[in-house]
Formats: sequence, structure tokens, C-alpha cells
Amino acid sequence: MPKIISIHSFRGGTGKSNTTANLAALLAADQKRVGVIDTDIQSPGIHVLFGLDESSITYSLNDYLWGKCAIEQTAMNVTSRLGKDIGGQVFLIPASIKAGEIARVLREGYDVSMLNDGLYQLVRTLKLDVLLIDTHPGLNEETLLSIAISDALAVVLRPDQQDYQGTSVTVEVARKLRVPHMVLIVNKVPHMFDADEVRQRVEQTYNCDVAAVIPHSDELMALASADIFALRYPDHLLTMAYRQIMNALIG
Repeated sequence: MPKIISIHSFRGGTGKSNTTANLAALLAADQKRVGVIDTDIQSPGIHVLFGLDESSITYSLNDYLWGKCAIEQTAMNVTSRLGKDIGGQVFLIPASIKAGEIARVLREGYDVSMLNDGLYQLVRTLKLDVLLIDTHPGLNEETLLSIAISDALAVVLRPDQQDYQGTSVTVEVARKLRVPHMVLIVNKVPHMFDADEVRQRVEQTYNCDVAAVIPHSDELMALASADIFALRYPDHLLTMAYRQIMNALIG
């Protein structure tokens, strides 16, 4: 059965998009057909990890939401851009990175129910095994919708007091929405922290499983979103952590 998985964080800067892109690449390497949709329409960015710029994008999610095209017309097959022999496929549905269109979203909004319909249409039309939703940070209407229809939710947080408080709200809301499966990802953990202690403390605080405790990585920072980390460094501890997340979400 196809799975819809939301990757979410209460605040920006947690590494949510990097996590989403790496999960997509690993799933495709595992022979899966994967869709990645950027619903962070106000501040899109995951397209950069797949080597796309404004000139590469014919149709965006914005075009679909404004009735200019069908949702499947926005899907870009980015498998060849991964630079590796991938058995599956990755389809990216980018949000517009044009300033005028971002401003229009902020000014006018859009019909959120269309997003719901579009997600299911993507799964059917592209025959996806997994659809990954890269959400907008915080809690708004489209984020709540994405969480509500998801088969699984991964909440990304850093070991930071603001993240801890915001994550508490997110976990509570997800439980009220009855998300079938939820895990936490603790990202950008300083090396001076004990990973097992961090895991134990977070699991006890939220009564929720931690899929991975990911240490801060200079290699990831140096890559600067120019590539998919798990493919560039397949044997790195960070890549092992992404695999743990994949297994926790897919089973």
C-alpha cells in the first residue's frame, strides 16, 4: 500500500528539507517510486537539493493550486539528477521560487482542499510507493491538512528549548488528529552531548519514539545543499541515521 509521510518541524532551520531529500534518495535506491512535494510555499527550498533552479521549473505547486495545470504536470522526474544508479524513481513537485508568486500566496492564499485532492491524485497517477510531504514549519491550515491525511509523521527538532516547547504542541495536535504513526528526529546534536541520554530524555518528555539522534555534521554543512548527503557519503554515520529514520517510517 502506498504511504503518505509528512516531515515537519515547529520552527525553521531544523534540517527538515535535508532530511526529506535524503529519505527520498534512500527510498529510491531501495527500488521505491517516491514523490516529494514542497508544501512550504512561503519559503520553498528543497528543489535546491535536487539541483533545480527557477529556469528548470515549468510548472510548480502554485500553478496547480491556482488552476493553471493538473497536479501531475508539476511533477519533475529528478532521478537522473541524483548522479547514482538508482533502481527506483524520485518525482519532485516544487513550490514556486518566484518572488511575485510567493507574495501572491501571502496576499491571497489558496484553496487548501485542492492540496488534499492533489496529494491523492499524485499517488494514483504516478503509482507512488511513498509520497513525502516537506511541510511549512509551524501549524497552519495546510500543515494540519497534511498531517491529518498522513500515514506517518516525522517531527524534526533540535536540542533547543524553543524547539522543545514547539514540538510539544505539534505532538499534541498530531495525537488529536489521530496520526497512525509518529516518530521524532533529534537533529544537529552537538558532539559533547550523549546521544543515548538525548534519546531517553526526548522519548520520556513526549512519550514518543525517537527514530534517530543525528549529530552535527561539518560535512553536511560544507555540502551546503549542493547534493544529497546520503548518496555522497553512503557509509557516513549520518547516512546510517537517515536509514534508521527510513526503517522507522516504512517498516
